[in-house]
Amino acid sequence: MLPEGTHISRRHRRISAFGPAIGRSALVDLARGPLGAGLAFVIAGAVLLLPTIDRHDGFFLIAPFGASAVLLFAVPNSPLAQPWSAVVGNGISAFMAVLVLSVVREPIAAAALALCLAIFAMVLSRSLHPPGGAVALVAALDPGLIDRLGLGFVVAPVIAGTAVLVGLAIIWHRLTGRTYPFRQPDALGPHGTTDKTPGQRLGLDTEDLRQILEAHRQSSNLGIEDLGRLIASAEQLAAAHKMDALTCETFMSRDLVTVSPGTTAGRVAALFRTHGFSSIPVVTGDNRLEGVIFQIDLIRSARRAARSRHSGFLAALSHLISAADRKSPRARDIMSVGLPTVSKDVPVGALLPLLEDGRAEAVPVMEDDRIIGIVTRSDLVSALARNAVRSTAA
Repeated sequence: MLPEGTHISRRHRRISAFGPAIGRSALVDLARGPLGAGLAFVIAGAVLLLPTIDRHDGFFLIAPFGASAVLLFAVPNSPLAQPWSAVVGNGISAFMAVLVLSVVREPIAAAALALCLAIFAMVLSRSLHPPGGAVALVAALDPGLIDRLGLGFVVAPVIAGTAVLVGLAIIWHRLTGRTYPFRQPDALGPHGTTDKTPGQRLGLDTEDLRQILEAHRQSSNLGIEDLGRLIASAEQLAAAHKMDALTCETFMSRDLVTVSPGTTAGRVAALFRTHGFSSIPVVTGDNRLEGVIFQIDLIRSARRAARSRHSGFLAALSHLISAADRKSPRARDIMSVGLPTVSKDVPVGALLPLLEDGRAEAVPVMEDDRIIGIVTRSDLVSALARNAVRSTAA
């Protein structure tokens, strides 16, 4: 980022327009994309070895598959890389090339017409996939291949090969922690309902988002759901910046009621009833955080016990919170671990993405490895209300 007041010349702006337009890739992506594409080609090549093809052709892979692999494995979020775009885009382009060669044999004319019709068909079918143009050219510039295969060229290798690459991309991205196909507008939220998280509720419907994309000529580069996610993230970040002056130290609860890892579930339940808390930290004798117990943790533990004992839920819950039962589970058995934590100087706005979607009911505030406070959703609502009052007053 340039220092404030730095002047950028018009010439520099023009030159910078020819520089990289893509952001830097994470180290994991530098390995994930290339490795996935390479493995996919080895498998796809074996699958597409067709005995009916002249052995001199070797593995029946066509060059455009390499371009498809770049999209499928390196930029799987792109609308151009989704299964419909890949399979239909390549298939319909191959069909247009075969159709052109049935009436035009002059190479340059056939290639130009095939490319033109392929782009037209992809745009019309909403299956724009840049490698489809290359598929059309490969077919148009090799009439002998089309003479041997005819319409079979559309089915194999084009549609079959693309489908194999798409299937391998789905498996690869799932194994490596990415979501593909990327667009899942009907996916359930973190609570198992169709409601979006609070941060994703924009007040804009699907038609509004579509109009934005069309107005800025971005419908081929960005999906409607993706735009919604970006707008939500931008709004959330803007709200966080406005709250930078409010730190966790200001709003955190300090007089904590805690339990030790060996505290019985019954004692924990009694503390919930007495204080009305939604969460209780589990700490060692020197205040080192071990985990946090939320009320839902007691319910989940009772549900697991009911399943394992083949008993009713209420009976399992009663057994769980029986303080007199020596076999009652302990705090260490039911607490949630691996929760996000913050330091006291962190702006409250940074907690918005942590507390909005159900990933955490509260966030412990730490000093070194000791807990000194906790920020709950109620605390965050208070901070938001105070910020709103300040903004109105200003």
